[in-house]
Amino acid sequence: MKLDVIVDYSKFHDARIDNQLATDSLIPDIAQLQTLQDYPRWKQDGLLLNYKPVGWDKIWPDFRDKDGAWTGVFVDAFSNVVNTTLLAQKDWPREMKDYLRPELKGRIVVTYPNDDDAVLFWFKQAVEHYGWDYVAKFNMQNPIYVRGTQAPADDVESGKAVATFSTDGALVPDAKARSRFILPEHDPFISWAQRAAIFKKAKHPEAAKLYLNWLLDKKTQKEVWYMWSVRTDVTPPEGYKPIWEYKNTSHKAFEAFMNDRAAVERFRTQIGLYLGEVKGEPSPGWLGVHPQHALSN
Repeated sequence: MKLDVIVDYSKFHDARIDNQLATDSLIPDIAQLQTLQDYPRWKQDGLLLNYKPVGWDKIWPDFRDKDGAWTGVFVDAFSNVVNTTLLAQKDWPREMKDYLRPELKGRIVVTYPNDDDAVLFWFKQAVEHYGWDYVAKFNMQNPIYVRGTQAPADDVESGKAVATFSTDGALVPDAKARSRFILPEHDPFISWAQRAAIFKKAKHPEAAKLYLNWLLDKKTQKEVWYMWSVRTDVTPPEGYKPIWEYKNTSHKAFEAFMNDRAAVERFRTQIGLYLGEVKGEPSPGWLGVHPQHALSN
């Protein structure tokens, strides 16, 4: 079965899907996005197909809609990623204030927080803990600002930068990798279950169901995704706890943040006053209103 995975920022995908639904020109069968706030709205509007894949009862209850309108398919988390060849372990930044150390000036890469809501939430928590003065001091570190959350991971791995907090990483890294994903001990980090849903207007609903069954299968959850599983019967890698057992992260906090769009926009505008406006082309390029095939790269 041919599978086209069309990659773009979630904030562009959801706008694209809303427009396609409004113009009766829907392309995707499934939406698998970071924009958690879209799924209850789509459900309320009667746009989603209620479907519970095999093993539904093994998915952590907070990560699934009770009627099967949407489900979390993997847990993502943004926290520290460091280049282990350029920084000694004792110098790895873990907590928020570590990124203010003088020796890291000009060596940090970060996604524009006003371009990605998960990174924006990292700064929201930083402001709640340390005030707006933290943001001003961070900007004086002359960080490298980029678009998209894959770019920071690539820049740290390549050595263009030595650290970031605006991306994810493998809990069990490749032995050849020069970067490592590191959790803080005290400060909060961001986590959420990336959601997926099948549209009632899907052209290939049976294929969509098959995809969800494969993605949520215990074997797939254990072997394919490199962070935490949404299933309660998949044990995290050695050294990690189930994501819902960490005291310094809350998927519910991120979900609440995402749901209050007025508050998100107010904070986004304020952060722009300190860090500047987003610059540069989006990393996937401009896909238009009706992209139908996976990008060549």
